[in-house]
Parts: sequence; structure tokens; C-alpha cells
Amino acid sequence: MMGYIISLMKRGFLIVLLSLILASSSYSQEYKTSMGIRAGLPIGLTLKHFLNRDYALEGMLATRWGGITLAGFLEKEHRVKNHHGLYWFWGGGIHSGIWDAGYNPRLKAGYTGPVFGIDGIIGLEYTLDYHPLNFSFDLYPSLNLIGSAGWGGINGAVSVRYVF
Repeated sequence: MMGYIISLMKRGFLIVLLSLILASSSYSQEYKTSMGIRAGLPIGLTLKHFLNRDYALEGMLATRWGGITLAGFLEKEHRVKNHHGLYWFWGGGIHSGIWDAGYNPRLKAGYTGPVFGIDGIIGLEYTLDYHPLNFSFDLYPSLNLIGSAGWGGINGAVSVRYVF
């Protein structure tokens, strides 16, 4: 299982790298889509797409606890006044995945199976003016409804994304 997850993460990294190389160099502060790497808990890939000026969808494919999870969020963006390119955001979403009790101290011994839950998110995001890069820091508390039911903890990470 762990070998499969590592293989999947390597493929994801290659997709991000190829996208950076092949993508158009047109970008602006008010970008439409960005994709990159998330370093923290959990670690993985992130894709963010704006529906309009104020709302964005963010998806995360990540690994933790000897498994893999997919999370999706609807985020409300707020410009930080007098700081061009700096925004704070908040929102909510869901996560689903598979965990392994051999790696997760919260799971009952021998459990390997699905996890599903709800999440909140709050963070800060900065997009460079003259380079197609975006940086963000976020915290997201989670509540597991299936699998390791109960409080899932507060996850957090720094993400670096390429702006398309």
C-alpha cells in the first residue's frame, strides 16, 4: 500500500513539473487556476480554481497515516487592504480516503479502511506580481464521520503553486 502511494505521489509531482514547463507564461494577480505542492499535514498536491473574484474551489490529493485522502473546499477570498497580492480566505469542505491502523495512532488496531468527514479552512495567500507563483499557508480542522469517527485534528501546511 505504501509503495503504491509513493508511486502515486511521484506521478503527481511529475505532472506538476511538466505543467510548469509546458504552461503558458501569461498570468496576473487575479489568476483563474493554480496548481502546486502542499508541504505539511497532510503532504500532497493542491489545485485551486476561482469560480469568480470572490469564490474558489480547492482540491487536495494528499498522503497521511499510511493512506491517501482527497479533500475539496469552497473558499471565500478577501483582499487584505493596502497589500497588493495578499488575500485571506475561509471556507468549508469534505474529505474522503483510506487510512491504515499500522500508521495512525487514532485507529483501532487492525483497521484499514475508508475515512470520510467534513472540514473547515482558513488561510493566507500571496501571489507574486511579476512571476507566476502563489504561496499560501492554511489551517484546516477536520471532523471524521466514517472511519476514525470524531475529531480529526487541525491540519496545516504551506503550499507553493504555479499560476496558469
